[in-house]
Amino acid sequence: MKKTSLMISCLAMSTLAFAQTRETKPYVSKVWVADLGNGQYKNPILNADYSDPDAIRVGDDYYLVSSSFDAVPGLPLLHSRDLVNWNILTHILLRQPPFKHFEKTQHGNGVWAPAIRYHNNEFYVYYPDPDFGIYVVRAKNAAGPWSAPELVEAGKGLIDPCPLWDDDGKAYLAYAYAGSRAGVKSVIAVKQLNSEGTKTLDEGVIVYDGHEKDPTIEGPKFYKRNGYYYIFAPAGGVPTGWQLILRAKNVYGPYERYVAMDQGKSPVNGPHQGAWVDTPSGEDWFLHFQDKDAYGRVVHLQPMKWVKDWPVIGIDKDGDGKGEPVLTYKKPNVGKSYPIETPPESDEFNALRLGKQWQWQANPLATWSFIDASKGCLKLYTYKSPEPVKSLWDVPNILMQKFPADEFMATAKLTFSPNPKLQNEKAGLVVMGLSYANIAIESRKDGLYLVYGVCEKADKGNPEKTSTVTKLKDGTVYLRVSVRPGAKCSFSYSIDGNKFNEAGELFTATPGKWIGAKVGLFATRDTEINDSGWADIDWFRVEPLK
Repeated sequence: MKKTSLMISCLAMSTLAFAQTRETKPYVSKVWVADLGNGQYKNPILNADYSDPDAIRVGDDYYLVSSSFDAVPGLPLLHSRDLVNWNILTHILLRQPPFKHFEKTQHGNGVWAPAIRYHNNEFYVYYPDPDFGIYVVRAKNAAGPWSAPELVEAGKGLIDPCPLWDDDGKAYLAYAYAGSRAGVKSVIAVKQLNSEGTKTLDEGVIVYDGHEKDPTIEGPKFYKRNGYYYIFAPAGGVPTGWQLILRAKNVYGPYERYVAMDQGKSPVNGPHQGAWVDTPSGEDWFLHFQDKDAYGRVVHLQPMKWVKDWPVIGIDKDGDGKGEPVLTYKKPNVGKSYPIETPPESDEFNALRLGKQWQWQANPLATWSFIDASKGCLKLYTYKSPEPVKSLWDVPNILMQKFPADEFMATAKLTFSPNPKLQNEKAGLVVMGLSYANIAIESRKDGLYLVYGVCEKADKGNPEKTSTVTKLKDGTVYLRVSVRPGAKCSFSYSIDGNKFNEAGELFTATPGKWIGAKVGLFATRDTEINDSGWADIDWFRVEPLK
């Protein structure tokens, strides 16, 4: 077998520690399952916004990380045994540094495209914050604990880092530049690292300029195989680009250029940015994202083969050496079959912790929520955000998860108990993006009202427009949003959980800042006194449309 940096041994203690973190019964989505159950799979394998994926194999286990921007907990780490069935193992960042900075919403900022590697029996994840620099976190066990983020290099505009430990013991870091901060983009550079991989040693060298042939080249992934250095990098822009391969005999080049995959005649636009992994049986595969607008950047799995020391990704139907994405394909040969599993979506709130699908819109405070396992509910306390707050766009205590499929239905059973000394407390269900809509209970002088709110171009500072749906007899109500193809969202409510009534006009979800739309829960107030009201969320369920 050819020498490759992907052939990584696995620690027995790591496998044991991981097994102890697994839930006994895998979660299986009711709205999207990639494993077809017949030895084949369909794309996307993760039909949710796990953007900028990078992945590795360690023994028989696969690990995937993705961007999380300002969502907390951040830096999700997913696990699979067969590259098709995935679960959320953990989040590497429980709070995002600098902590004070991320107490407020920071849409589009925070954790950009990370890279994961396994070196000297230790996991390394490098991630860029385009405003502060490149960080590294480390762990002996993928399930944690992970070290505190260590600043590898401070600076603005340094993005998409990926390390490579060479055969001679030297370490390097490939990276790109964000034009919005650095004033230059469409180039790939390499810096030398210390042997521990914790500090850069020089100012870096540009090894490829993509301005002429490969504009917006970024997201490099660094490998060495068969005597060649390879940089896998997306080019051409997120929704329209292609997967570029750079190859050289010297780490600093000169690099040859080759396009390994583009859309071709497939319906998968902009297929690029991801990770090369192999199987113990010797197969090669490539994980990448596709931008689906309001649904975010979903993850696809492509077969890959090497031809004359160049990778061909997907299926090369016309024999030109360039592949295009597959929609269905035979599952990877990993030696055995594993149970069907997907990342969680529904939550009954019966455990001591939130499901791993949930993230806040900023570093959370302990006073935002409480899991009351004795009652089997999530208690959200109303919280007054620091001024100025023009809409939910600026509210940090919104608990959300990714859209899990092109069509689905999300329902929450909610009981609202406002503080009688306050007015205008609200709790409800929201679909969040650059524009957003929500259905909520609002407290007023004369009782509780169900209201429907819409905020167009919330990112531009526009206020939310609210209309009254009905007055409620008490604070218990079932809130629902039904999402149909095209991200068309219709909100409804029920008093008894059986008959649902429409509320508000049809809303078309929009992406957020570099992310897909999200669905979630909130509880707010506009006055600060010595106590808050709260909403008890009995359950949150994601199901097929009725």
